Amino acid sequence: MMVANDPPFGQEWQVSMTAPRAEVKLSGTAAPQERWAGRDMMEGYASMNRNILAAATALALIASGQAMAFQAEPESEAPVAGKTLPDGTTPEERSNTARLNAEQAARAKAENVTYEQEVSAAAQQIAADQAAFAEETAAYEAEKARVAAMSAEERMKWEADVAACKAGDVTRCAKPASSPPPQP
Repeated sequence: MMVANDPPFGQEWQVSMTAPRAEVKLSGTAAPQERWAGRDMMEGYASMNRNILAAATALALIASGQAMAFQAEPESEAPVAGKTLPDGTTPEERSNTARLNAEQAARAKAENVTYEQEVSAAAQQIAADQAAFAEETAAYEAEKARVAAMSAEERMKWEADVAACKAGDVTRCAKPASSPPPQP
């Protein structure tokens, strides 16, 4: 893989990413001193090239280390007590971590069960509330229809009485309202 190509120098940086190590090679020849206006400029480019080389090397080493970590096989033997493992932990620390993780997982599972029960109870309460509301609404609508029917019947009777009164049937006429007693 070519990392950088600097035509004025005629040099090419190449990084090989083959496991288990990374190699960086410099090929080509340096440009003659005459092409540059001053020595400072040449030193600046050389410094830049060193920085690029260092960065490419570091990236290659990091990438190869990560690749090796993914390819590494787990140890078949149980670690010895008190011995530090490659990641800097001891078997006791790993054991404590595993125990704490198991305890946390058990607490989380219990909390999830409790939460699911609460959600179920809330859903049942909502369903019961909706059923009660629907029942009360139906009762209200039935009462409203009964009152409207009674009102319509009374109005039809009143209209018939008014029509009969106007036709001369005084028995169906409204009785005059009694006047209130005089006030002293």
